[in-house]
Amino acid sequence: MNNDIVPGFDDEKDDSLKIRLQKIDEVTGCLVLYLTGYIDTYNSNYFQKRVGRTIETGFIRLIFHCGGLNYVSSTGIGSFTSFLKQVKPRGGDLVLLEIQPKVYEVFQLLGFSQFFNIKENLEESVGYFSEKGEKGQAGPFPKIFKCPICGKKLKATRAGRFRCSECKTILAIDNAGQVFLG
Repeated sequence: MNNDIVPGFDDEKDDSLKIRLQKIDEVTGCLVLYLTGYIDTYNSNYFQKRVGRTIETGFIRLIFHCGGLNYVSSTGIGSFTSFLKQVKPRGGDLVLLEIQPKVYEVFQLLGFSQFFNIKENLEESVGYFSEKGEKGQAGPFPKIFKCPICGKKLKATRAGRFRCSECKTILAIDNAGQVFLG
């Protein structure tokens, strides 16, 4: 089934991580990758090769459906960062969807949660790409602002909660780009 979307995708399999592909026809180069299992040091190479193949095929707007992903190590998070570096220069981006709380914690601990577009559902994710395609950049992001507590210059790439790198205050930024104390 996956081979119909990305030729040769299923040539290699790993029981620790299952990936199911779904093409989103209304957005050019958009693909949903349903991840089930976990990503760690041992299977991250497999994960990178599979996703690398989708990018080479021309899918540069990737939606990672993480609902079935119950563990991601720092190596796994490094994989997502490398995909971002591969698709950005080609005009693409990635969205992470339905991240389990314990997996999201790892993203936050490593300071990566603000680099990724994290959405609640598939509709929102597809909407992100269709809006972005029309306007070039969705909404007020990236937004550069000063921390209301210490005045440090910060950058937010999306709405959400994050911590000031200087004074560690938890801040929240809404979809309109308004900054609040967390």
